[in-house]
Amino acid sequence: MTTSELTSAFPGANSPALSHEPKRSVEQAKHEPAQSRPGPAAEVSTNVASRDSAAAADLAKPVVAVGSASMQGGGRLSAMMGRWLMAIIAPACGLALLILVWAVVSSVTGNTIPGPLETGQQAVEVFRDPFYHNGPNDQGVGWNVLASLQRVAIGFGLAALVGIPAGFVIGRFDFLSRMFNPLISLLRPVSPLAWLPIGLLVFKGANPAAIWTIFICSIWPMIINTAVGVQRVPQDYMNVARVLNLSEWKIATTVLFPAVLPYMLTGVRLAVGTAWLVIVAAEMLTGGVGIGFWVWDEWNNLNVKNIIVAIFVIGIVGLVLEMALVKIATAFTFEEVKS
Repeated sequence: MTTSELTSAFPGANSPALSHEPKRSVEQAKHEPAQSRPGPAAEVSTNVASRDSAAAADLAKPVVAVGSASMQGGGRLSAMMGRWLMAIIAPACGLALLILVWAVVSSVTGNTIPGPLETGQQAVEVFRDPFYHNGPNDQGVGWNVLASLQRVAIGFGLAALVGIPAGFVIGRFDFLSRMFNPLISLLRPVSPLAWLPIGLLVFKGANPAAIWTIFICSIWPMIINTAVGVQRVPQDYMNVARVLNLSEWKIATTVLFPAVLPYMLTGVRLAVGTAWLVIVAAEMLTGGVGIGFWVWDEWNNLNVKNIIVAIFVIGIVGLVLEMALVKIATAFTFEEVKS
């Protein structure tokens, strides 16, 4: 039988086991060079090296993870530090710019307007005893601020008691909205001081007239914002209320009030700012105890330093009121109010 016939009959005939390659004898293997045959020591070193490299790779993995985690933590820390720096440095730069401009104006006018240093020294004297009382027309700045805040609280409180329910009713019923819109548009742009003589005529007193002026100027933002909030309540809410046969009181307390609260508090914030603006001007005209009267009295005494101190006091009190109302708004309303 030929080789081709054997190959076709036995396919494994061409395998290395059946090949005609001559086999090495034991003697030939003994006489081979040592480099061609890996010894036991080489095999052991190879295995040890592979195990060491695998262990090194395993150890490197947590190191990389720890490194990435530390990088993320460092990024968060740097971002937090950047926010804190922006929150502190930016207002400080604005305040420094104000003081610089103030000093330049003071030097240009020949100290007709007191500079920051002189005003600061006068402020120390003013606040050394802010609650002294030497008579009805000679009281410390603390008593004047408290008197103004009392008038603002009374006038603003009365405006809230009237304006917020009125805004709910005007926004709820289309007929009332169409009826009161022209009146509100007519009376809202009137200057606050234009209402003061009407208050003096009706109430026959300076203090009630100032409270009346605060009331009439604070009521419009609350009416308008509350009415707009009621009108923007989704119609689906009202449809569900009709399906459940809710009364108007239930609709106002359970459906409208939670949805209108952000708009209502925005109106409250605007009203407080307006009230604090108005009281200073009203007290200048009516006299008595108050921060506005204190400013006018210091002008009559030509004490410009105290006037500038009063300006800063008015601004700081207004800022505190604004921040307090923002905190209340963010605590009781939705996320968008925080902006």
